[in-house]
Formats: sequence, C-alpha cells, structure tokens
Amino acid sequence: MRSKEEAQDYRYMPEPDLVPIVTTDEEIESYRRNLPELPDARRVRLVKMGLTEYDAGVITASRAMADYFDRVVEGGADAKLAANWIMGDLAKNLNAGGKTIEESPVGADRLAKMIALISKGTISSKIAKTVFAEMWSSPDEPEKIVEAKGLVQITDTGAIEAIVDEVIARNEKAVADYQGGNKKAIGALVGQVMKASKGKANPAMVNQLLARKLG
Repeated sequence: MRSKEEAQDYRYMPEPDLVPIVTTDEEIESYRRNLPELPDARRVRLVKMGLTEYDAGVITASRAMADYFDRVVEGGADAKLAANWIMGDLAKNLNAGGKTIEESPVGADRLAKMIALISKGTISSKIAKTVFAEMWSSPDEPEKIVEAKGLVQITDTGAIEAIVDEVIARNEKAVADYQGGNKKAIGALVGQVMKASKGKANPAMVNQLLARKLG
C-alpha cells in the first residue's frame, strides 16, 4: 500500500461490484417512524416526568430497565417512586441473586400495584419493604400479602393518639428535652410510637399529633 501523494488520489471511485441503493423520501420517513425511542430522547422524557438527570441516566442505561420502568408507570405508579424502587430494592435483590431485570420475580405490574398502595396510604414506605421482600419469594399480589399479614397502615386518628399518649407518658426525659428546645428529641418519640404500632402507624400523623401535644 502506498501513501496518498496528490489530490486526485482521494477522488471518489465507484465500486462496480456494489449495486446502488435508491430510496424514496417515503421509505426514509417510514424507517424514521419505526425507529424505537433512542436513549437520549428517553432520558429527556423521563426528566420531564420528574426524575433527576442522574435517575434518568441510570434507568436508561439498559433498554430492558427502561422498558420495565415504563411498564411500572403505565401500571399507575408514580414515576419518582417507581425509579426509587427499581434503582433501590429491585436492583439490590437482582444483584444479590445474579439475575437480570428480565428474570425479576417481581414483574412490573406487581411493583406498580405495590407502589400504588404506598401512594394511597394503605401501607407506609417502611411496610412496603416487608411486602416487597414477600413478593420476591411469592407470586401473590401485594394486596393479598398486605391483607394476609395484617400490614395495613393505621390511619385512624383515635388509635394513633392513644399510642402517642402512652409513649409521651413513658418518655418523660425525651418530652422534657423537646420542650426545652431540643426539637430533635421528637425523633425518639416517633420511633417509640412506630415500634409500639409495629411500624403500621402513619408517620405523618404521628409527627403531627406529637408536635401538637408537646407544643
């Protein structure tokens, strides 16, 4: 092979053994319409749905994960919650089991239903971890697991207030610390209420009741 020397050495040389390919504008447009959504466009769409740039990048790192995410959202799940669960508990369990997302025991439809239970307040995010762990080893729907294990979140004000009153009575030091200006002390009281309710009390209601009673 000799090196190029003059401008004509770079001239276009038709290859007689290759048949020319002629396409029409209609064919080109048809190919364009049938292209799958490309990663860059998908990331932009996910950011518009409320995900951070980082989350969108992780989700679109593989087409399988991005497709799984879309199915979860199409199932009625909040986009941000869906991303958190996919990148968190789902990814953790897949890695531990050496599985791909296509092999996940928890399908997109079941994960969507579980996330919907969180959004509706039926279960808390903490209880959801117990439900998810059960779903990983059981084909049961999340609603059935919640009912069978008695995991429905307590949202009855009277029931929570009774637990709050009991916790306040048993934790004089934490109460005194909070009323003395140490606002972080309320965290210990919240923890005691959640423990007494076996994690089923609505955390937001617990905080509101404690703040009102101690204020």
